[in-house]
Amino acid sequence: MIQSNFYEVIFKRKSIRKYELKPLDIKVQHEIEEFAGAVKPLYEGIKTEIRIVSQGEASGLLSIKAPHYLIITSEKREGYLTNAGYMLQQIDLFLSSRGLGSCYLGLTRPIKVIKKELELEVVMVLAFGNPAEVLHRVHVSEFKRKSLQEITNITAYEQFLEPARLAPSATNSQPWYFTGDNEKIHVYCVKTNLLKALVYEKLNKFDIGIALYHLATAARNFHRGFEFVKEKSAESNPPKGYYYIGTVVIS
Repeated sequence: MIQSNFYEVIFKRKSIRKYELKPLDIKVQHEIEEFAGAVKPLYEGIKTEIRIVSQGEASGLLSIKAPHYLIITSEKREGYLTNAGYMLQQIDLFLSSRGLGSCYLGLTRPIKVIKKELELEVVMVLAFGNPAEVLHRVHVSEFKRKSLQEITNITAYEQFLEPARLAPSATNSQPWYFTGDNEKIHVYCVKTNLLKALVYEKLNKFDIGIALYHLATAARNFHRGFEFVKEKSAESNPPKGYYYIGTVVIS
């Protein structure tokens, strides 16, 4: 599967919460493991590990019963949460393209026996398997998302920002905002109060990574370059209620 083909998947992908609990064929599991081992990071140099576990080896609040769970762990460095979201969304779209369901579980963690074997911090768990409900949306109108006007003041680049608008996020909060021009897209994340920050600050940064991968996929689909950089001028001038994450340069 060429990753540029994921562009079409973005417009029909949905979170699946009901699964057939029979494990996937070993050949399919190996295919997923091979793909997971080759995903591209947003930031080079951050150590990450991706591991697949079985039903009963992950649990937590609002957890979903699935035959398999994928766990991404990471060393704690600047940008590690956004990097993990960028990486895991590649697998999420891959699964959807293969006719498999998946769902992010922000409050689920591996059981103690598994967690003891992990060297790095658990960032996110992704449930996956054969769906026991309709896998894909029929039309983009089925997405419950903010309008483009609510997440950006950019009047061009709809072909890149619309895929970002459709990105999944924790409790469908859509914490992103985009400013910029025809050459650069500055990416910001919503600020949270102290109470919400305990739960949502990490999830929001992870979700930004998901949206960034959708942006990158759109750029690739239209044969454009994608680079993620930092710009001091954008960092010092955020929209009210947001803070700066980085800048996408589309060449």
